[in-house]
Amino acid sequence: MSIPTSPVPPDDAAPPADTPVAPRPRASTALIILTTLAVLSILWAAQTVILPVLLAMFFALVGNPVLRALRRLWVPRFVSALLVLCLGLAGAGMLGLQLYGPASEWVQQAPKQLRALAPRLKAMTQPVHQASQAAESFARATEDRPQRRVQLVQIQDNSSWRTIVATPKMLASVLAVVLLTFFFMVYGENLQKNAIAMLPDRQRRKLTFDIMQSIEREISRYVLTISIINTLLGAVFAGVLVWMGLTLQDALLWGTVVALLNFAPYVGPLIGLLLMLLMGFVSFEGTWPNPTWAPVIPAAIYLLLHTIEGQFVTPIVLGRRMAISPLMLILALMLFGWLWGIIGLLLAVPLIVCVKLVLARVEGFEGWARLLA
Repeated sequence: MSIPTSPVPPDDAAPPADTPVAPRPRASTALIILTTLAVLSILWAAQTVILPVLLAMFFALVGNPVLRALRRLWVPRFVSALLVLCLGLAGAGMLGLQLYGPASEWVQQAPKQLRALAPRLKAMTQPVHQASQAAESFARATEDRPQRRVQLVQIQDNSSWRTIVATPKMLASVLAVVLLTFFFMVYGENLQKNAIAMLPDRQRRKLTFDIMQSIEREISRYVLTISIINTLLGAVFAGVLVWMGLTLQDALLWGTVVALLNFAPYVGPLIGLLLMLLMGFVSFEGTWPNPTWAPVIPAAIYLLLHTIEGQFVTPIVLGRRMAISPLMLILALMLFGWLWGIIGLLLAVPLIVCVKLVLARVEGFEGWARLLA
């Protein structure tokens, strides 16, 4: 009895369905490090182009909830974007006109005020200065070589010429941010739909569209909420300064500084606390009911308001889902501050929150989102 045998498949036949597929090779650690360094170098070298785009996207995210509310009232997106942009520019222009006078006065008077504070600081550091002089005298007495006079050469820098040269570039950057903000608000949604339409199948396009719409809505709500909280914090602090006797324009100046610095956690409040101490010693010394403690009262009130905002108001309004690990916040502030300076500090928190929301909604990256929490 013969046993039937199956024909031998040809060499080029397709493998069975249950044949395991070889996993996709992963990039080596060296390649990942080189890619990261290349990306950081590009972000630093192309900051002239990248920063206006990021600022425009930030402002567009702030205005998107307002655009959605106007859409429910049957207002065309072009008209609503133009209205929101004009109102924002008008408000920023009015605030800038109010702040220009006190800001320029503070810049001019700061060296004089610091010199006025110098005697008290010198008295506080007198023991250290005396010890330093004694150590220097001892070093000179034990040194055999004759002392050589050092001639100092002072080079005068023409800062006015630098200002004239830098003004057109600054105006061009501001204009680019304004135009990009308008176009992002008007055409950003269509750009998103056209990008999703490039996906191969309909189910994936629908899923991606729902995820991106949800992420954009949450990010817009977060950015708008943070902006409102920081604005209210600055307004409350300005009101306290007016109550203490400071002029309205000076109070608006310091309230605006507080609102802007609050976009950079930890670093911003620390800088703000030092500035409020300096402002208190300059503006409230010898005035107010208690002349002894008057200079430190603005800094104490600022610290109290910031503690209430950071520990109670923001966590209650935004919830734990938007929370970021303090360690990750510090690392993000260091990274973006090193890359883009003060603008990087202001954009660091919105950027890392955007990254967390995207990672939390994309399948397979939930662990990275938990790493940021």
